[in-house]
Amino acid sequence: MARRKSIMSEQLKYEIARELGVDQVVATQGWGAVSSRDCGNMVAKAIEIAERNIAQQNQTTLL
Repeated sequence: MARRKSIMSEQLKYEIARELGVDQVVATQGWGAVSSRDCGNMVAKAIEIAERNIAQQNQTTLL
């Protein structure tokens, strides 16, 4: 099965993993060892960051 290209940059993934405290799991065991719950939390955090960036861009456009 072919893998799809990631929308999130590797840097962003590692930053979020570090913020949520799962960076050690990634470093020692790889992304496959991250729990489903932690992956869901990472997605939620990425969405939160994206929404914040869009709101800032919209506010800058209005000024």
